[in-house]
Amino acid sequence: MMERLHKYMARTGIASRRRCEQLIASGLVKVNGETVTRPGILVDPSEAKVEINGKTIKETEAKIYLALYKPRNYVTTLHDPQGRRKVTDLIKDIPHRLFPVGRLDYDSEGLLLLTNDGQLTYLITHPSHRIPKTYLAWVEGNPSSEELSMMTEGILLSDGWTSPAKVSLQRNTKYGSLLKITIYEGRKRQIRRMCDQIGHSVKRLKRISIGQLKINGLKPGQHRFLTLEEIEQLKKSAGILS
Repeated sequence: MMERLHKYMARTGIASRRRCEQLIASGLVKVNGETVTRPGILVDPSEAKVEINGKTIKETEAKIYLALYKPRNYVTTLHDPQGRRKVTDLIKDIPHRLFPVGRLDYDSEGLLLLTNDGQLTYLITHPSHRIPKTYLAWVEGNPSSEELSMMTEGILLSDGWTSPAKVSLQRNTKYGSLLKITIYEGRKRQIRRMCDQIGHSVKRLKRISIGQLKINGLKPGQHRFLTLEEIEQLKKSAGILS
């Protein structure tokens, strides 16, 4: 069965689809000995020999799914020009090259999914699937019900209106408030910008769930393998399983 080259590469787990497209465009990929630069060419995975920098990729690599509690002051990128600590530094005991699914800001903490399943990564991060992500946000001051409604209904940011979110007040104190926020998008620093927009800056932000996958039991820097049930739930959410 013929398949787009970049999709096949992502499915083997070597990188995300976007990164695979970049590798192809950079002239680092060969198919049956010939360099290709168009990501969309069709290949037959059962017959084609695909190489990256001279190394043949195979579809047989085991798929690994890992839940990590990302501490604050770690980046989710694989390379950082500033030399900051990376989340991959926390999983050096895993003998597989894993990639973070989506982003979690440097100064934020909480649940991060890592995998070498390129197809799942692409589908979970694609906005059309609206995978819910839930956070606890400690904010300055005490937001009013009207301000919380603004976030619930959608709020105008510099890059457009946000989709409606679920927002509930967990606690009010003289030092600030604790909010529980569920969003269905993945914009850069979205929750922080939403809270800034209503005048209550985020002091601390922690992601506690992605879909039905929860951070329960993990401490900062710890990781665990997903159960088969959790993997199936994620795949159903992403539309891979019915």
